[in-house]
Amino acid sequence: MSEAQSLPIQIDQSTITQHVKEIFTIRGITAGGSKQGYRWRYSGQLKGEDSEAAYDQLSKAVKPLGFMPLFREEEGEQVILIVNQLPEPKPGPVWVNILLFVLTILSVMFTGAQFAGTEVTAPFQLSFIAFLAYLLKGWPFAVSLLGILLAHELGHYLVGRSRGENVTLPYFIPFPFSAFGTMGAFINMKEIPKNKKHLLDIGIAGPLIGLLVAIPVLFIGLSLSSAGPIEADLPEGYVHFLEGNSLFYLFAKYLTFGKLLPQPASYGTMGPFLYWLRYFFTGSPVPLGGLDVQIHPVAWAGWAGLFVTAINLIPAGQLDGGHILYVLFGKKNAKRTFPFILGLLVIMGFFWSGWWLWAALVFFFGRRYAEPLDQITPIDRKRKLLGVLALIIFFLIFTPVPLVIVQ
Repeated sequence: MSEAQSLPIQIDQSTITQHVKEIFTIRGITAGGSKQGYRWRYSGQLKGEDSEAAYDQLSKAVKPLGFMPLFREEEGEQVILIVNQLPEPKPGPVWVNILLFVLTILSVMFTGAQFAGTEVTAPFQLSFIAFLAYLLKGWPFAVSLLGILLAHELGHYLVGRSRGENVTLPYFIPFPFSAFGTMGAFINMKEIPKNKKHLLDIGIAGPLIGLLVAIPVLFIGLSLSSAGPIEADLPEGYVHFLEGNSLFYLFAKYLTFGKLLPQPASYGTMGPFLYWLRYFFTGSPVPLGGLDVQIHPVAWAGWAGLFVTAINLIPAGQLDGGHILYVLFGKKNAKRTFPFILGLLVIMGFFWSGWWLWAALVFFFGRRYAEPLDQITPIDRKRKLLGVLALIIFFLIFTPVPLVIVQ
């Protein structure tokens, strides 16, 4: 066979078949090639109920021969594909992670200093020592926000490592002169996850562990904040930002201040329910002359933590929410939801234009889902409940209109 010349090791098919027979009742064998994407395809049924152990056994047997197995279910039938072993990924330079983290610390501290109420309007005209002192004013915001982001990414990293997956250290993204001073962080999975259990565990760990830090930070920040008036008449050239509301953020403000904020000066003829229904989803009418939280930098960091977590939980593609949706409902159902998610982002973009950027990112990168090597092994009931919990959290912390600009 001409295809045999490209095998990692010259080996007879019967050797591979013998290993497969140890765990699998074979009903059919098909030889493939580069066009089909596999060397051999075995259809049939696993002999035991422990598909995870069966995968490990076969993987261990064929790896020295230069191959790896893929477990699939196709039209109600179990299938084992034998493919060429992927090359071992090389570790990246750690200094890149460290440098990006240091730059992100400086960027976030600079942003935090601008929220600290300082009267300095031109910090880059300061002396070096004075500029360092200026930066230090941003430490409460920086520690709070970076603590949330670090918890999120370390959740992914530590769980990935504990499952034997090859994941990188977090890459932080500095973004000075922005609302947060960073575009967040990410880890890179350098290998395909072994099964759905591993994919769910890694995907869900970041948001859940991040929230364990973000929620206390938010309540501490709100306790340092106060409720004050929203100016009805703004000076010329003055811009005021109102942070948007998720259901959880509304609840947190209600627990802290005993009222739904921002509170308009009057509900007019709409009534509280209709007012809040409209304001929650559209950010209008702007409650000028009413009351709102005079948000402390620590509370702003907590709000940002909720916002970033909600973004990661959008159920599409390579986002954490996309992994969770794929594992819970399968690839076909995940793809069916894609047009609805994309459409909702486009519609919400008419009320906050930032959603159009996310719609574009989801359109170009959200149609691919991480597919584990072993797609036969199911997730257990505990993981299903955690996945459902993550989707519920997404609806509680998602902010339809993240920022309302008043000028």
